[in-house]
Amino acid sequence: MIQKIITHPGGAHKDDLLAVCILVATHGVPVVRRDPTDEELDDPDIAVVDVGGCDDPSKSNFDHHHYPREHEPTCALSLVLRHLGLYEDAVKFLDWLEPAEWFDSRGPTETAQWLEVPRRVISQLNSPIDMTLLRRFAQETELASGETLYEYMRFVGQDLLDYLRVARERIDFAKAHSARWSIPQGDDRIEVVFLPRTDSPADDPGAAIKSYIRAEGLDQTIAAIVYPDRRGTGYGIGRHEDHPRLDFSRVEDEVDVHFAHKRGFMCKTSATEPERLRELIVAAWDRD
Repeated sequence: MIQKIITHPGGAHKDDLLAVCILVATHGVPVVRRDPTDEELDDPDIAVVDVGGCDDPSKSNFDHHHYPREHEPTCALSLVLRHLGLYEDAVKFLDWLEPAEWFDSRGPTETAQWLEVPRRVISQLNSPIDMTLLRRFAQETELASGETLYEYMRFVGQDLLDYLRVARERIDFAKAHSARWSIPQGDDRIEVVFLPRTDSPADDPGAAIKSYIRAEGLDQTIAAIVYPDRRGTGYGIGRHEDHPRLDFSRVEDEVDVHFAHKRGFMCKTSATEPERLRELIVAAWDRD
């Protein structure tokens, strides 16, 4: 059981702050910002984050700075997530994680090149929320339960853990209950994931399907999703990743469609039969 968290003093980066947030949410122990002793590096009950020159989860050491220049982008947060068995899901569902790994291990210029954006974009995306939290954390030498900053960090860590837990639950639910439709349309086929209504529904069925699609590597394959409408007995139908050939505003005059977004990305219908749901998808399909 972790009894204390140690991280380096001075300036803080997103990766070490978030790594500490997750450990705070997991263990609820004090945080000390200073260099560790050799005895502390050898003590598995003391988590040492982003300092110490050692990546050894068996001793609760999570530092990446000793890796060679050509090592794949890795940061302290990566190491903590991997230790908790959450890294694979985090890479899939936290779009900001990989850029954070690049930024911390490669710096802003190489990160911008990797993202294929101008260097200035990196600073343009800075949030005052991030800047304030990092600056306040950098000013501290010790943090303990009950203090405002500590409790905020606990919130951040817990929300991250909850997000990943819910994402995994949604994937497992969708995988167990969904069906794939492949609808012929001329020389094309419209690939669809359909989630039927169940006795124990997902809390957010649309999000469950999207998480499942991403986890299964189907982002470039699926054009539409069909999921139970949480506000009625019918279904919602949406285009996946803004598929360019689907426009559900084309079905707004259908008698069983009670809402179609003017931007065409989704509609709601009272229809429940799979055959009728497929007809609406075909009607929204651009044949040209």
